[in-house]
Amino acid sequence: MSTSRKTAVLLVNLGSPDSPNPSDVASYLTEFLNDPRVIDINWIGRKILVNGIIVPFRHRKSAKVYQELWTPEGSPLIYYGRQSQTKLQERFGGNDSNTRVFLAMRYKNPSIESALAAIMKWNPDKIIVLPLFPHYASASTGSVIDKCMRIMRDMWAFPEIQFINQFWDHPLYLQAFANRAKQFDIASYDHVIFSYHGLPERQVDKVYEDRACRNHSCEHEINDENKHCYKATCYATTREIAMRCGIEESHYTVAFQSRLGGGWIEPFSDKVIEELAKKGAKKLLVFSPAFVADCLETTIEIGEEYQELFEEHGGEKVQLVPSLNDGEDWIDLLEDIVRKRL
Repeated sequence: MSTSRKTAVLLVNLGSPDSPNPSDVASYLTEFLNDPRVIDINWIGRKILVNGIIVPFRHRKSAKVYQELWTPEGSPLIYYGRQSQTKLQERFGGNDSNTRVFLAMRYKNPSIESALAAIMKWNPDKIIVLPLFPHYASASTGSVIDKCMRIMRDMWAFPEIQFINQFWDHPLYLQAFANRAKQFDIASYDHVIFSYHGLPERQVDKVYEDRACRNHSCEHEINDENKHCYKATCYATTREIAMRCGIEESHYTVAFQSRLGGGWIEPFSDKVIEELAKKGAKKLLVFSPAFVADCLETTIEIGEEYQELFEEHGGEKVQLVPSLNDGEDWIDLLEDIVRKRL
């Protein structure tokens, strides 16, 4: 009888509509925005807001944006997820290895339910769940962990499980984004923006016993109190990448994009871009380190919408630094995270 331990690695990203058709986009938005970790208000208010207002009135507009994003391979997020899965599996010796890599999306397909069913059929000794979000947030990594636990609690027997809650401080992650910047002459840009996905302020406040992120030096340091604060880790990520790229603090700004309503973390990326244009900036370089694969928030929001906004106010070029996608240095990072936990 074989004594080799079998380990399943589950890569999980946020998700994507099954197609850019309005009905599929509506289905995706309904599942995504009804997650209580995403919109953390009482369930009645969330149902009215999401099912009665947001989805009915926004899904067709969102579908047009997804149609712009779509490629011959489909959703970039799904495509790069599958590429990363395949490449990481090759690092562990292919499909006959005792380490097998699976892919899931938190919302829509391939679902976490189907991935865990396939994993349990394979009957591993250990599962490593690796959400592909560098910075912990309850609305992303927390939601993935919560979903996995809710599915598995109904199983009679399950193997050892390990969750990776963040990896923003991994040297290979930081260097991979610095590597992406090497193709650009950073000194030729008027300013650099590090744009992260936004969150409501109340969600980062909940990390702390005093419910006040503002009391914990999140813009300036990582300490024992704020090490799980999304805002603090975003600022820390920026400092580390800027150091590797030789970008002076006076030459960059940390900002947050994709807000939905008021009370979100500031400064807002679009407002920063608008202000820089009004001050005479002509060329901006934008990193988006919260996203490990190019998606709607990078390709469309930064690459197209922010470009238009910048031009409207006198600017010329917003240059997006590409995401990690399926680059070999990104696979190096995934491999290192997994091997250290085998």
